[in-house]
Parts: sequence; structure tokens; C-alpha cells
Amino acid sequence: MSSPQAPEDAPGDSNPSEDLRSVLVTRVLNLEPLDEDLFRGKNYWAPKTQQLFGGQIVGQALAAAAKSVSEDVYVHSLHCYFVRAGNPEMPVLYHVERMHTGKSFSVRSVKAVQHGKPIFICQASFQKVQPSPAQHQFSMPTVPPPEELLDCATLVNQYLRDPNFQDKYQMLVNRTAAHDMPIEIKWVNPTMLSQLQNMEPKQMFWVRARGYIGEGDIKMHCCVAAYISDYAFLGTALLPHKWRHKVHFMVSLDHSMWFHAPFRADQWMLYECESPWAGGSRGLVHGHLWRRDGVLAITCAQEGVIRLKPQVSESKL
Repeated sequence: MSSPQAPEDAPGDSNPSEDLRSVLVTRVLNLEPLDEDLFRGKNYWAPKTQQLFGGQIVGQALAAAAKSVSEDVYVHSLHCYFVRAGNPEMPVLYHVERMHTGKSFSVRSVKAVQHGKPIFICQASFQKVQPSPAQHQFSMPTVPPPEELLDCATLVNQYLRDPNFQDKYQMLVNRTAAHDMPIEIKWVNPTMLSQLQNMEPKQMFWVRARGYIGEGDIKMHCCVAAYISDYAFLGTALLPHKWRHKVHFMVSLDHSMWFHAPFRADQWMLYECESPWAGGSRGLVHGHLWRRDGVLAITCAQEGVIRLKPQVSESKL
């Protein structure tokens, strides 16, 4: 399937002769067709909450929607609502409704269902590639390249060797130690335990899919990016507060993405996340996914429920 031109392989990036085909392509986003515009998706990885990972639902819903449009249109935006918690022990059915098919734009609505009830709804809009004289973007932050940063295993070992490590910081390690996630992460300026009391609601990390996806179907790269976009995203709103509070309940309410330029999800991209506001037991986060060459590929936004409990210090008497 042809696609808009994506960036070429960079040195050190995934190579088909060296890496296995990405599990995101072979399993996570490989939906089973049941009928016209009806698909079944299976679970691959669940966070410690033992609920379906939101990024998986978004990625699978976009994969289902993409199967109902022509090959010459590509997703430019999606807007989603998480309605109920998903059960990772059972598959998810995706119902696609063809809302509109036009000459330039096509809109699809997707409903994810378990136990006969919707757990997630999404609308995705697709567009034919069109030139435009109006073009601009922000500048990519200047950060060290991923090759100069610690991998997750090394970073976790550093956390565990810290003599001040306490159970209340376990979430920091859990987030970093997700070895079974089908994505690779390298944190920019990783947080040390001594810095937790002065954190801003901002973070950046390099991210890419594990394994090889390759050139070709940009639709699949967009589905993989949708999966990636939910990882550690809402947690950005917790960064100034986690040292004083325990997370009692945290779940995404909605998730939106805008796709700006072609990219390779199996090559490193910089995920720049910030939370401009939190209150009312909710938190808002914004994100930018940048290609290594400085091109802004994707913009994301999400709001979620965040309910906290004060940290209780154990008496040493």
C-alpha cells in the first residue's frame, strides 16, 4: 500500500535483518474480521491496574476504522471517549459506522464493546493528501539523542540502588520497568528520588515500537503511534503531586490526536508531554511527538480522572 513519503531509516534504527516483526503489527493491531465493519481484537499487555491499556483500545479502534476507507486517504485526527473499564481477560468487538465518505474527507465512528456494552467510542477523520502553501510548526526541543541516554533496565537498577528508595516511589519504578510493553522508552532527564518534591508537570522521552514495521502502510504506523501515545501520558499531571499523595484512582476520560506529517513508529520519536492544568479530580495533558529530524508528526491531548490520597508516613517510634 503506497503512502506519503516517510523519513528514511536512521543509523541504529530498526532493521528487518536484525529485528523480529513488531508484535504490535503481528498481534496487537492484527484484528480478526467477523463481518463487514465488525472486528475482534485481543489483549496483549495490561498495566498493573489489570484493566485494558487505553492505548491498545485507541490503536485497535483506529485499525478497524482504517479498514473501511480507501487506500488514498490517511487519518488526520481522532477523538475518543473511554466509557467503561475494559476487561483484559476477554476480547473486544469493534463496530465501525461509515458516517461520511467524501471526495477529500471521510469520517468513521467506532464503538468498542465488551459484555454487550460500549467501553469506548471514537470518531476518526481521514483525508486525501493535499498540498498547502500555509505551513508552520513549533521548534523541537533540544535534547540528547536516544543513543546517549540510559535504557530502562539500567535506569531501574539506579532507582533500586538509591538508599532513600521507599514504597511510595514504587510507581516511578513500575512505570519505567514495563519490560513486557511492546515499545522501547528512553527518558530525557530521568527523575531522581531527591528531585520529587520540586517536579514540574512536564516530561520528555524517546519512544519507538519494538521490532520492525518498515515502510509502506502509513496507516499502520498511525495505529502504532496511537498505541504509544497513551503510555505515561496522563501521569504527567501527577508529577508535582506524587511525593505527597498516593494514587487512589486514575483513568483516562478522553483522548485526541492530530496527525501532521508522515513518520516511522519503529524509529525513535521524542514525546514531549506537559500538563497545563489539574483540578476537580481531573488532569489535562498535552503532547507532541517529534521525528528525529525536527518535524512535528503528531499532537495529542487527554483528560483523565485523578483521585489521590495523602501519603501516610510510618512512625519510627
